[in-house]
Amino acid sequence: MSDENGTDEDVVEDDMSADAPTAKAVLEYIVSSLVQDEDAVQVDVDDSKRTLQLEVRVGPDDMGRVIGRRGRVANAIRTLTRAAAARDGVEVDIEFLD
Repeated sequence: MSDENGTDEDVVEDDMSADAPTAKAVLEYIVSSLVQDEDAVQVDVDDSKRTLQLEVRVGPDDMGRVIGRRGRVANAIRTLTRAAAARDGVEVDIEFLD
């Protein structure tokens, strides 16, 4: 189906995050809120596996803030992001990388 501009509405964007835009936005917001260096936050989407994998990178001094004691903060982030991904209709795994 085409709109008045002649573009196809069913065309899927080339952006890999188009599969889970809500989950990626929630993850970026939460992680950016926790760290001191917000500019170092990077969330990449890897869809080469069965489930989407969101890979989080932060500055070296902020990794402890994101992981938390015994991984409690990281697990809470995973829970919230998976709930957001359910709204997108996909399953995601979140990995925190150095």
